[in-house]
Amino acid sequence: MTYQEFAVRAMEYAQSIGCASSELYYANGESFEVNANGGEIDRYSASREAGVSIRVSNNGREGYAYSERIDEPEKLVDHAADNARCVESDDEHPMQTKQAYQDIVRADSALKNMTEFERIALTKRLEQVCLALDPRVKRVVYCTAGYDSGAVVMENSLGLHAERSTNSSYLYVMPSVDDGVELQTGFAFRMGLDAADAEGCAKEAVEDALGKLGASPVDSGYYRVLLKPFAMSDLLSAFAQMFSADAAQKGLSLLAGKEGETIASKLVTIWDDPFDPVAPRAFDGEGTPCAKKAVIEKGALKTLLHNLKTAKKAGVESTGNANRRSAASAVGVSPTVFRVETGAHSYEELLVQLGTGLVITELEGLHAGVDEVSGDFSLKAAGFLVENGAIIRPVSNITVAGNFVSMMKDVVAVGNDLRFGMPQGGYFGSPSILVSGLAVAGN
Repeated sequence: MTYQEFAVRAMEYAQSIGCASSELYYANGESFEVNANGGEIDRYSASREAGVSIRVSNNGREGYAYSERIDEPEKLVDHAADNARCVESDDEHPMQTKQAYQDIVRADSALKNMTEFERIALTKRLEQVCLALDPRVKRVVYCTAGYDSGAVVMENSLGLHAERSTNSSYLYVMPSVDDGVELQTGFAFRMGLDAADAEGCAKEAVEDALGKLGASPVDSGYYRVLLKPFAMSDLLSAFAQMFSADAAQKGLSLLAGKEGETIASKLVTIWDDPFDPVAPRAFDGEGTPCAKKAVIEKGALKTLLHNLKTAKKAGVESTGNANRRSAASAVGVSPTVFRVETGAHSYEELLVQLGTGLVITELEGLHAGVDEVSGDFSLKAAGFLVENGAIIRPVSNITVAGNFVSMMKDVVAVGNDLRFGMPQGGYFGSPSILVSGLAVAGN
């Protein structure tokens, strides 16, 4: 049975048993990943998957069912209808109607047209380049290339039909350096159109590792801090659910009811931009057309992120931020491409403005050291000590603590060096951000 035959039979049967509406979400995908170690391939995986879920509205209640088999559509509908009868919540979760979408042009990522042999050769080259860059590079801990592709089809009995396909490529490496006194590791990655840049990725990773040699803590205190793009992107990712209307309506966000209020420095604007070339899309996980929007504009909270359910509850329009991580997942809320708008300053200019303080290049413990509800964080960090605008030495084994909202109010300058962090359930980007102070625990 083809998927289209499955869909027609499922919706016809749902109507025949009294469901007010029905919706199907079909997703398929392929993934490839390879890791090089010592000039050989020590990990290789290639997988293919597909699944379909159906949502039905039955007596005002919503029910879901999921299957990886494209057959017996009536049985799947029956499961969804049974689940609807068990639901106790009275919250309305509308289905989207027929929509028109903006045309999206998404460039093929770097590894799409490579053969598997070429992807393996790229991975081996990445390791070789790292080892050749500096005699202190003794080994490469991770050296990985990967490619993912997939397609989504959404349709329902209200006339909705939406389709999209995606492909993504990534390359990352972690070299280990040894100067005879200590060992350090570095990290770098490339994604999308840049994922075949083995030389640039290797150079950045080796420089990152070498820059950590000789690192030590600083004295505990309150420091001016310059957060580099990857560190700030990680924080933005960790606190993304704070901007979810679903979290706010459940009492799990301190931003609930604060639309229109100033919650950050006037230098801060944060975009949710589904049309950014890094990962463009025309519609969200419910088929609602996407739209670029300022979530924070010059410090003011303009909107929380909504799907159809949260928008109905709040009496507003959906912002196009419904999210489904897979066909088996329920509908949630998440950003599309979430990024801080760039400022006018170069990194070198920000160092001068920092004066004396810390540059934070990386943060660890984002799952354990972050409270999404209160906004508090306490994270292991590394970076550099800066005095009079000049880097003095590397810093490690410190803990940086603060509150995300308070920190955003303390932003005093924004850089022009926007970069996106490695995708982990979404795309989050930021330039370097200078804040007036954070608590640091060290010596």
